[in-house]
Amino acid sequence: MRRSMKKTLIAAASGLAAIAMTGGAVAFCGFYVAKADTKLFNKASKVAIMRDGDRTVLTMSNDYQGDLKEFAMVVPVPVVLEEGQIHVTDNAIVDHLDAYTAPRLVEYFDEDPCQPQYEFGRMAQSAAPTADAAEKRRGDDALGVTVEAEYTVGEYDIQILSAKESGGLAQWLKQNGYKLPGGAAETLGSYIRQGTKFFVAKVNLKEQSKTGLKYLRPLQMAFESPKFMLPIRLGTLNADGKQELFVFALTRTGRVETTNYRTVKLPTGMDIPVYVKNEFGDFYKAMFEEQVDREAERAVFLEYAWDMNWCDPCAADPLTNEELSELGVYWVGEPQYGDQPQRSMPAPMQGSDVFVTRLHVSYDAAHFPEDLMFKETGERENFQGRYVLRHPYKGDAKCEAARDYKAGLPKRFEQEAQTLSSLTGWDIDDIRTKMKSSGQPFTPAPKEKWWEKIWGKSEKKG
Repeated sequence: MRRSMKKTLIAAASGLAAIAMTGGAVAFCGFYVAKADTKLFNKASKVAIMRDGDRTVLTMSNDYQGDLKEFAMVVPVPVVLEEGQIHVTDNAIVDHLDAYTAPRLVEYFDEDPCQPQYEFGRMAQSAAPTADAAEKRRGDDALGVTVEAEYTVGEYDIQILSAKESGGLAQWLKQNGYKLPGGAAETLGSYIRQGTKFFVAKVNLKEQSKTGLKYLRPLQMAFESPKFMLPIRLGTLNADGKQELFVFALTRTGRVETTNYRTVKLPTGMDIPVYVKNEFGDFYKAMFEEQVDREAERAVFLEYAWDMNWCDPCAADPLTNEELSELGVYWVGEPQYGDQPQRSMPAPMQGSDVFVTRLHVSYDAAHFPEDLMFKETGERENFQGRYVLRHPYKGDAKCEAARDYKAGLPKRFEQEAQTLSSLTGWDIDDIRTKMKSSGQPFTPAPKEKWWEKIWGKSEKKG
């Protein structure tokens, strides 16, 4: 019997619906005080992708809120998936990966200028078919839609569909209680012409109640395909404005980049005013929006790229080998010291031979008309979005070096203000006011007189 409830077609979570020499500051004097994780953004979806050769494991986590019986997800997939290729995992693993790779605010405290320090670096199974089911199959055939497989996995009822033409598939979805957004048939048609199958999932309320959870867990699928891509076009059809997508790619080779859109590194390593410690969320969102605008809203931004063997330092504990395995990184095993299983190995050494890339894109249909196409690169240079607070020394220092240090602070503070304004578009006078109120008094750089632009500055004679 056809369900009477209406289900909104939701795209997949992708939007288908210690001392170390790394440049910057003295590493052992600094520590992270804030991070810009995905919780800063509304309508944020997270996708982890393990990619090794043609092998892909896609982990989709979304921020769906609402009545669970109204949830449904349609994801274009390259092949008919077997039940063993579909899995449900824990939100905490994706959240951990998010926290580990998030852009960070790092804090340093100036040393006594009279005692200079040496710097070392900166830095389910289906029931038997019934007569009703047989009749339904005949109706599906008339629409050119074939239900290639059906499973219940965790709290999800899943169907794998193939279709001959978009109109029939759109009609099938409507007849099965899915509410399609405008333009869905055309977009579905483009996938059908590529020989794509469709992964359709909805919540099995009975199985969901057994979990005792009030949220949906991430769905995973494993498959092999020469195409390294993420379908996002369906997710733009029923989107209310822009959506935020975070992609965490796990490879053996190195950094992952997009091939059909520009991959742009976020500005990083800048010194900014210390008051931003209490406004880091606002700062990061404004900074990111400013960079999106500068790239005409058509770029994918690199927020983090790092070999997971180590970190400098770690803003969150590194993922364990067990967590990485759960995300599809099948080549990590139990590390060994000689013949003994490793029990006391430092956390940063977990995840040997895994390189993680974090990409962030703010997208809509107008600026991202194509799915995201990726490539693995051999680039293993480490990168992170990292913003620096430098607290001035406040002790009683009376040496000549201290006098020079104090004399240079106003210029340093002004440069921090200018940097913050440039990154975010915030008003420079507002920034200066906040700096003064937070204990960073400084004398702004004098404005050049208009006539000096013509004749230059006059020289004193005598």
